[in-house]
Amino acid sequence: MIGRRCFITLIGAVIVVRPLPTRGQHASTPVIGFLNNLSPGAIARPVTAFHEGLKEAGYIEGRNLAIEYRWAESHSDLLTELAADLARRQVAVIVATGGGASALAAKAATTTIPIVFSSATDPLELGLVASLNQPGGNATGVHVMTNSLEAKRMGLLHELVPNAATFAVLVNRGTPGADSQLKEAETAAHAVARKLQVLKADSEPELENAFATLAKQDTEALLVAADPFFNAHRQQIVALAERYAIPAIYEFREFAAAGGLMSYGISLAEAYRRIGLYTGRILQGAKPADLPVMQPTRFELVINLKVAKVLGITVPPMLLARADEVIE
Repeated sequence: MIGRRCFITLIGAVIVVRPLPTRGQHASTPVIGFLNNLSPGAIARPVTAFHEGLKEAGYIEGRNLAIEYRWAESHSDLLTELAADLARRQVAVIVATGGGASALAAKAATTTIPIVFSSATDPLELGLVASLNQPGGNATGVHVMTNSLEAKRMGLLHELVPNAATFAVLVNRGTPGADSQLKEAETAAHAVARKLQVLKADSEPELENAFATLAKQDTEALLVAADPFFNAHRQQIVALAERYAIPAIYEFREFAAAGGLMSYGISLAEAYRRIGLYTGRILQGAKPADLPVMQPTRFELVINLKVAKVLGITVPPMLLARADEVIE
């Protein structure tokens, strides 16, 4: 396995963190809220990276920081109450991750408590900030841009299986930005003169039905759109792609590591580390309004050669040479 680290930079700013002295936990220990649309197991690696970012900023949970965790377990309808509960508790910062829905719930819950978010959809489009350089309110964070990469993923999939005549895209229409994702996929499919079938799923049974539909319609390749629900159920999705022998591309390397064919997107762990750093800066007195929204400048292409071999796919040398990580 070979890899090259993906990283995130700021627009017009550099993160500078003042180290804090280590001290035992006591009554004045700051408490932050961690709100996420998924479950702890789904993003264990990114959460570890979040703690690393906090540590770099001088904060260690259980020593000089307490964290109230709120997990929606892929039930987005719970986010509003979970965010409201954190606001009632007057936590020092709400870290809203797992997608734009978490950020919107936190934003609706408070206009005063600082919020550090991750959002796949443009934060301007969602109304989370006034601008990327100067957010202007109580929220800032990372625009992970996964929703804006569907055309790129479609192009990579076409490059991998150029003879496939019919593609499909799996979307969760309930997620923020789903319409723009679908438009991107349709435009990309049209550009290479390929048919595109649209499949929708927001539950485990619907995932099963979607893949069964793929088999009936003789679909030859699949784009799994970026979505927190799909990320939470990546083991099921990867297993279904294996069962139906369908070449598929995903948003994060975690899919390829779990047995998916190919992924293209940011390093989710690095994004969460940066969120931890921003949280530390705010605890030190920085204001979200003054902290530019971070955006990725590097993306990682991961190819699982073991899966390609099982599917009988020969990865083009030029595509393989561009891979940041190859799983063999």
